[in-house]
Amino acid sequence: MITRAGFVALIGEPNAGKSTLTNQMVGAKVSIVTHKVQTTRARIRGVAIEGDAQIVLVDTPGLFKPRRRLDRAMVAAAWSGASDADIVVLLIEAHRGITEGVDAILQNLGDVVGKRPVALAINKIDRVEAPRLLALTKEMNEKFPFTETFLISAEKGHGVKALRTWLAGTLPESPWLYPEDQIADLPLRMIAAEMTREKLTLRLHQELPYQLTVETESWEERDDGSARIDQIIYVVRDGHKGIVLGNKGETIKAISKAAREELEEFLGRRIHLFMQVKVREKWLDEAERYSEMGLDFKDGNG
Repeated sequence: MITRAGFVALIGEPNAGKSTLTNQMVGAKVSIVTHKVQTTRARIRGVAIEGDAQIVLVDTPGLFKPRRRLDRAMVAAAWSGASDADIVVLLIEAHRGITEGVDAILQNLGDVVGKRPVALAINKIDRVEAPRLLALTKEMNEKFPFTETFLISAEKGHGVKALRTWLAGTLPESPWLYPEDQIADLPLRMIAAEMTREKLTLRLHQELPYQLTVETESWEERDDGSARIDQIIYVVRDGHKGIVLGNKGETIKAISKAAREELEEFLGRRIHLFMQVKVREKWLDEAERYSEMGLDFKDGNG
């Protein structure tokens, strides 16, 4: 039997729907989805099986104009995800069309991918009429020689099967890269930290999602099959600590409960989750914090 396997990098602007598409293709939640831009910090890999092919999805951080060190490291991670992949899928939003950001990506794309296949996936197609979609498809293909174009709704699943089938047939012949039952190659400690960060982002809205990070400090397996997980939430100011804790600790309790429930569902067992909030003014400039997120601190220079 001939098997195929390889890496597919999903690239695009922040909020284009890369994480939603990863989760839809894998059939499980491996990538954090929030309404906040720049939520995906590390290159999360989801593993999807289609027939005899194993599709390893690299969900890169959104490509945008970087301002801070963390931004620069995220953008470098995104481009390096694209340059390492067997196939690249550029995701754009139907209703936003060719933005300045999409134009900037198109200018770099040829240099990064070389001769490898690049597919265009126009997402959120339910938001525009057919004539506009056709015009956008034509204009994008005039700007770049895409191997294939797909019209999809990552959220509703429309067109995703066709994309997955094409990817499966286009990947190189290769033994599978991961065990059959594995859906992500992030360490569980990092997945747990990302789940908590998602809950913080959703709960705190505009206030400080980019000013905090979460680390899983320890993970202890217990004899009864449950696990104790200790996490630290780093913030840059005392005032932020108060916001995360909330009145009488209500906010952190709600966040902890939501994160624990999702972890229990994901892992299929009981979890005892403990969180502390610590102020570290300089965490955005500490190499160790970056490696915890799977980013390269050096890439933040520039």
